Amino acid sequence: MSKASIISDNLVSQECGDCPIRHRAVCARCEQDELDRLEEIKYYRTFEAGQTVIWSGDRMDFVASVVTGIASLTQTMEDGRRQMVGLLLPSDFIGRPGRNTAAYDVTAITDVVMCCFRKKPFEEMMLRTPRISQRLLEMTLDELDAAREWMLLLGRKTAREKIASLIAIIARRDAELRLRSAGNDLTFELPLTREAMADYLGLTLETVSRQISALKRDGIILLEGKRQVTIPDFDRLIEEAGDDADGGLLS
Repeated sequence: MSKASIISDNLVSQECGDCPIRHRAVCARCEQDELDRLEEIKYYRTFEAGQTVIWSGDRMDFVASVVTGIASLTQTMEDGRRQMVGLLLPSDFIGRPGRNTAAYDVTAITDVVMCCFRKKPFEEMMLRTPRISQRLLEMTLDELDAAREWMLLLGRKTAREKIASLIAIIARRDAELRLRSAGNDLTFELPLTREAMADYLGLTLETVSRQISALKRDGIILLEGKRQVTIPDFDRLIEEAGDDADGGLLS
């Protein structure tokens, strides 16, 4: 049994019309007949927090969209050191049509539900369905923009700016999934532990905790319990992240 086959056998059922990521997923622009064809090749999988979805180098016989939860993309170097290089949030796409193996380890950070498509039929459908290929191209370009933004974050921003940036990224995505604008008094559940945030941002756990406490003390964020975050003034959070209101770097 390959490592890629070590996945949860718990299946879930979801109608496309009721899917919480329908408006952002790779199938967002599909007509009903195209959704019907996707139904024939899709299945759902659940992964518990900490469970490996796929290992780097393993053969991938599926592609997938994250429906709920968060997963990490991790690269392991020859000496065993590991670096988290990306996060997969709801509606993000896993796998690359035309590539047979996984480029990174994918691990569930929280409990995750994925909508999976058998890879070969999905590739064949892409050739016949421009709406899918065009949407996947858009998502790929968005991912490239996010990677460039993350290079800036890791390379140039202070610890406080890094924490504020990550909170803003998660807040924006949560708002988009709820079909809301990222405005004031935005409340959401922070899906990452402080340990996961430290790993992703290249900070110590103590630094993450200290900076979150400072943002709370200064009224940038409000916390209820360990995970519920409210942003009273989103523009102020963006300023703390070192960005302007349009998302660009302040001069």
